[in-house]
Amino acid sequence: MEKIDWGSLPFGYFKTDYNVRCYYRNGKWGDIEVSSSEYIPMHIAATCLHYGQEAFEGLKVFKGKDDKVRVFRWEENARRMQRSADGIMMAKVPLELFREMMIKAVQLNWKYIPPYGTGAALYVRPLLIGTGPQVGVKPAEEYMFMIFVGPVGPYFKEGFNPVKIQLVKDYDRAAPQGTGHIKVGGNYAASLRPATRAKEEGFASVLFHDSRHRKFIDEAGPANFFGIKGDKYITPKSDTILPSITNMSLRQIAEDMGMKVEVRPVPVEELKEFDEVGACGTAAIISPICLIEDRETGEQYKYCEDGKAGPKSTMLYNKLRAIQYAEEPDPYDWVEVIGEK
Repeated sequence: MEKIDWGSLPFGYFKTDYNVRCYYRNGKWGDIEVSSSEYIPMHIAATCLHYGQEAFEGLKVFKGKDDKVRVFRWEENARRMQRSADGIMMAKVPLELFREMMIKAVQLNWKYIPPYGTGAALYVRPLLIGTGPQVGVKPAEEYMFMIFVGPVGPYFKEGFNPVKIQLVKDYDRAAPQGTGHIKVGGNYAASLRPATRAKEEGFASVLFHDSRHRKFIDEAGPANFFGIKGDKYITPKSDTILPSITNMSLRQIAEDMGMKVEVRPVPVEELKEFDEVGACGTAAIISPICLIEDRETGEQYKYCEDGKAGPKSTMLYNKLRAIQYAEEPDPYDWVEVIGEK
């Protein structure tokens, strides 16, 4: 294995030694298989290719200050994947199978877990796809669940430094009463064009209006949005927003820090009232936002004028990272030790 510069890792695909797979056939899940191949043999009429029967997750494994390896809130990812499977009529992955395959994938690629103090983590990507053939529009009868892993750095190249975001109204990420609340590939495909355009225009990501009323804040690209106003942590409520496990965790920490948490529709006009804003998710934890520009009107909302993340975002970020890296106690039982070496 060539020497890895752990501190300079991007957030991207990194080839490791093994992945694990399991097939659902004849109404039941089979045995776990280990593969060193980066490819999947698949029927040309597989439903994942034609009708979008696909769901995925993302979670992280951390080597802590005590050299023990921990995984963060995997049960919530497993349950969310079950909701995604239910939403597009796929076979659900049992929690026990999810856990067994996750631990096996990590153990088989142990040498790729970034050392403590490098700021990197081992990213775990579970993937569920319809592999059974159908030409008519209907659910598959066969599915494959796989997990691969790889070391990653921060999602945005800026890390915890504030980023600029573009507010867009001419694209929707997901339709009302559609699939916005589950983690399926179609939602991300719909966000590619506005996100790519935003990057070409100098922004790190996009902030979507809600697709029903077009006057409320929705998702912040691939992450949840939150705003800080005084001692309030405010995050949008919408049926088209994916429930973020990181956001859920930050809300709990905010409450324990004495902040009032509000989950409610957030009108665009309220952007000018926030002291701090950010995007949160597994990949970034928190990406502080220094500027939001409305692409349609040119109006700008500015934050953290000194170029640094706000104090409350910083406290929340540091607290959650400290729990993940075992620098502080975990009063919520969010992390599970899965080994040490």
